[in-house]
Amino acid sequence: MTLSICVHEEYVDADGVDQHRFGVAVTTRLPGVGALCPFASEHGAVATQAVTNPELGRKGLSYLEDGVAVDDALRSLLNADESRAERQLHGVDADGTFAFTGDNCLGWAGHREGTRHHEEAGHHGETGRRERDNYTVAGNLLTDESVVDATAESYERSSRDRLLVRRLIDALGAGHTAGGDKRDDLEIQSAAVVVTSTEDREMEPYYNDLRVDASKTPLRDLRETFALAREGYEAAIEKYAE
Repeated sequence: MTLSICVHEEYVDADGVDQHRFGVAVTTRLPGVGALCPFASEHGAVATQAVTNPELGRKGLSYLEDGVAVDDALRSLLNADESRAERQLHGVDADGTFAFTGDNCLGWAGHREGTRHHEEAGHHGETGRRERDNYTVAGNLLTDESVVDATAESYERSSRDRLLVRRLIDALGAGHTAGGDKRDDLEIQSAAVVVTSTEDREMEPYYNDLRVDASKTPLRDLRETFALAREGYEAAIEKYAE
């Protein structure tokens, strides 16, 4: 099984400037998923899985950087792919979503696309603005459809007061709790999460690009790695603040 989620969120930074953040998180019952499946940049996020082709992720991001809409970018890559019936490919950009599950992907296999709107608090008593979050979730070799639904619903319920990287890990955890991978005989698993932003930061947070390449408890390990990476980042910011 591979289970993944891609997310786009609009937000306003501390200086009142409109920004976008993108995130992708993935887990599977094989080692090294972070090297093959999740791709993200300041232009979007893409996950490639089932019979995985990393070039679909790399080329997908390249097309997004060139200004091609995510639907057009990923659909065109699949149209040129003779093995598309065995692929799962999904992603987001600042304007939309795309998700595809090939007919030959092993079941249960499927995907879900969604959008949620919310009010962002205004500054200095101003009326809040309505912002949009887009997401896609896809999985294969799952126990059933409830795994994808649980992952999506965990994200939809999540509060923006928490960092996106943690919310993505929690969304994968919800899918795992709902049944996850049906291949119980495979013990070595992996997980990864990547979050990017259009915001120009002097120091990119260390905790926004994390991988657990081989573990029997990848999501627990990814949570612990995130906690340590965040602690280390905050300590470095404090130490070198001047």
